[in-house]
Amino acid sequence: MTAQHLNNYTEEYKNTANTLPGQSLGWLKTIRAEAFEYFSDKGFPSLREEEWRYTNVSAIEKKLFSAQLNLDESELDKQWLNRFRLEDALTVVVVNGRFSKEHSNLEGLPDTISVLSMTDALDQQPELVEKYLTKAVSNSEHSFVAFNSAWFSDGLFVHVPAKQVLDKPIQILHVVTQADFLATTRNVLVVDAMAEVSIIETFVGGDDAYLSAVVTEVFVGENATLTLYKMQSEGDKAYHFGGTYVKQQRDSRFTHHNFAFGGLLARNDIHTDLDVASECDLNGLYLGVKRQHIDNHTRINHEKPHAISRELYKGVLNQRARGVFQGRVIVAEDAQKTDSEMNNRNLLLSNDAEVDTKPQLEIYADDVKCAHGVTVGQLDEKSIFYLQSRCVDEETARNMLTFAFANEMVDKVKLKNLRDLLLLQLLNRFPQAGIDKEWL
Repeated sequence: MTAQHLNNYTEEYKNTANTLPGQSLGWLKTIRAEAFEYFSDKGFPSLREEEWRYTNVSAIEKKLFSAQLNLDESELDKQWLNRFRLEDALTVVVVNGRFSKEHSNLEGLPDTISVLSMTDALDQQPELVEKYLTKAVSNSEHSFVAFNSAWFSDGLFVHVPAKQVLDKPIQILHVVTQADFLATTRNVLVVDAMAEVSIIETFVGGDDAYLSAVVTEVFVGENATLTLYKMQSEGDKAYHFGGTYVKQQRDSRFTHHNFAFGGLLARNDIHTDLDVASECDLNGLYLGVKRQHIDNHTRINHEKPHAISRELYKGVLNQRARGVFQGRVIVAEDAQKTDSEMNNRNLLLSNDAEVDTKPQLEIYADDVKCAHGVTVGQLDEKSIFYLQSRCVDEETARNMLTFAFANEMVDKVKLKNLRDLLLLQLLNRFPQAGIDKEWL
């Protein structure tokens, strides 16, 4: 990152800092100051860093995205926004990096469960926020995390107390409407012992270029269950960084479904630390067209014995799109009886499409069961011929096989309304003629 580009962002931060929430809290000012110092020293990640060697973020460096633009919620198209709302869900809407009370709907939320904007949480429950903020991921993880810690303008704080079961999912709907905007949010999700909840992160935006940078810290208590969904379906010119960092206590269950459909450049980090006999299930689908670049980076840390992890990521790349999958499973010396499987499967629909996949197993224990697998290829010509022999034309046969490959991941979603929305996004991303929704 050049000194001039870095200086542009540091100057922007100095003009923005006083408007950020929690300025009266000494501990938060320290976090922001340390994060800003780290970012000022490192800049955005470069190709010289091993975990960023396949993803070039120089376009973000060269263009100054600003959080100081004029914000007017009245310009938000409610009819367009309603396309992404889920029925039978509690909805929190974040517009241009800030909580929107006007567009949110938390009617029916039990009094025992807290769902607050990060601004309100810092004002009403600062001690509780301090207990968790930056405890799942440190600023030194990489400079995008530090960037978020310094810049975050709002976000969501969710606290589900022990033994509470929320029968409706919580949807966090992130919307960016401004060109050249910097939307930086921080979420903290706390699910205490024996509690259960489903949370859906949804990212959408306009057709202009903007940067969405979000970090979500997750804490799953003993014998608690959290299912977290993420659908990133932003505009073709958008830039997206999303990091999800999880701390699991013993016997906890964490499931993550990650769907990356949009953006010119998108990077998703999902890292989780497993305690004794905890379970983790990571599922992902990334679809790239035109010149999209979609990077998925996962890390599962088996720190204690008897934990189980399963991971399946699928990619479909067309035209000149590029996909990246870096999956890493680490089994600590004390993590005996670990059971872990990781698979990455990729389908290339054109000769110009590209995927870089790097699965890693680091095993320091001797009594474990671990496996990983990778496939990169094109459609099976025998399967195409079989469908043609059943009076299906070649183009339709190819389309049916492509959608069937991707739709396996959509079928894993248990929430019907979300599954229907994902299916529509899948069809819109590859809108070839001859595909019928009812076939899938």
